[in-house]
Amino acid sequence: MHTKTIAQLSAALRSGEISSVELTTLFLARIKQHNPALNCYISITEAQALEAAATADRRLKEGDATPLTGIPIAHKDIFCTEGVKTTCGSKMLDNFIAPYESTCTAKFAAAGAVMLGKSNMDEFAMGSSNETSYYGAVKNPWDQGRVPGGSSGGSVAAVAARLAPAATGTDTGGSIRQPAALCGLTGLKPTYGRVSRYGMIAFASSLDQAGPVTYSAEDAALLMNVMAGFDERDSTSVEREVPDYTAELTNSIEGLKIGLPKEYFDGGLDDSIARVIESAIQAYEALGAVVKEISLPNTALAVPTYYVVAPAECSTNLSRFDGVRFGHRCDDPKDLFDLYTRSRGEGFGAEVKRRIMIGTYVLSAGYYDAYYLKAQKIRRLISEDFRAAFETVDVIMGPTAPSTAFKLGEKADDPVTMYLSDIYTIAVNMAGLPAASIPAGFVDGLPVGLQVIGNYFEESRLLNVAHQYQQATDWHLQVPAEFQ
Repeated sequence: MHTKTIAQLSAALRSGEISSVELTTLFLARIKQHNPALNCYISITEAQALEAAATADRRLKEGDATPLTGIPIAHKDIFCTEGVKTTCGSKMLDNFIAPYESTCTAKFAAAGAVMLGKSNMDEFAMGSSNETSYYGAVKNPWDQGRVPGGSSGGSVAAVAARLAPAATGTDTGGSIRQPAALCGLTGLKPTYGRVSRYGMIAFASSLDQAGPVTYSAEDAALLMNVMAGFDERDSTSVEREVPDYTAELTNSIEGLKIGLPKEYFDGGLDDSIARVIESAIQAYEALGAVVKEISLPNTALAVPTYYVVAPAECSTNLSRFDGVRFGHRCDDPKDLFDLYTRSRGEGFGAEVKRRIMIGTYVLSAGYYDAYYLKAQKIRRLISEDFRAAFETVDVIMGPTAPSTAFKLGEKADDPVTMYLSDIYTIAVNMAGLPAASIPAGFVDGLPVGLQVIGNYFEESRLLNVAHQYQQATDWHLQVPAEFQ
């Protein structure tokens, strides 16, 4: 039962083949068995989950159920959950019990989904390997000596190991798509503003976006039907009608125009990854798609631009963690300055401190114009590259990550090399576009992801394109041997 998709589990719950309490108990048992090795959960909400499952069973019997009623899921520990510890993977929030519920998690609760717990993550979503968490690194279920990717590595590892049928994640520069690629899952980053950020602890406010992590595109569509929508409490939320994301899944992709950016297939891409991506593109051609080469000329500027804009925003957002109002506070401060400096020094990890310092520097007098303002101008150029491309193609495809999962600790002392792990994903966030990573094959037993980028608010088309590929292949159904 633990290897079934959400669509299959929903059908089993409705038919009475299994109850939500039984299903939730099954996943809680798997978490107890495997989480000590994988470290993908920070908090396990067993009592709350079983209570929610019992409520879901009553809804199912009364016929008052949605497709997600009774389905267990995990939430990235960046979403505030009322009465439950919400840490953001940081010592700074190790003692923080959220006093309110995020819009995203509240929507899932209203739909009858069952929260199994809060998943591990890079501290304040800053990282590409899930090694910066205060609670320790998460392990990749395909090879526990390797990283799962980040920052949503806990969510992705939990789903890949079948310790949850699905999970929520957030994507600021690739933090859903990159780990999904490294762990063989479907991960979707929606258009900026499509999913409410209310109650989602901010890293970089103009880039952060929540999205689903699932086995399949069909499951991602089911989660998007719950997550998406306008929220008046979020000033960046877009007031736009939400479609049924499952409605177009079965549409033919005959004649679909696929753009392949030549910049994504340069010398920085591992040859074995390139061969897998080329094979996936050939599969799309067999389904009737038409492929053409395109250019995104400012691709090389995406990473340096991101690492000016994102740290600038994080330095502002994280200024609230001062040891006064909530979060970690140092012992016996001598004065207010000592309280601030020691509380922040003790509460934040090395990567978060690095980004705060970079961000403060680029926003400082004398450097704002030279760095931050120039980065915003380049960001506009990156967006224009995509706009021009979408005048001639329907979707853009390429690799999600330049390599398969690397070994734990391999890049820990080289932040610049670590930052390049997101080289193919960052530009999408800079432009605010939707994109998905879908499983496309393996290299030396490790998963490879194909990235599919769509135009604004075209998540339905992305999911249709992904679903049609998944009907022709079974990469998305592969499970690590130890967790079958």
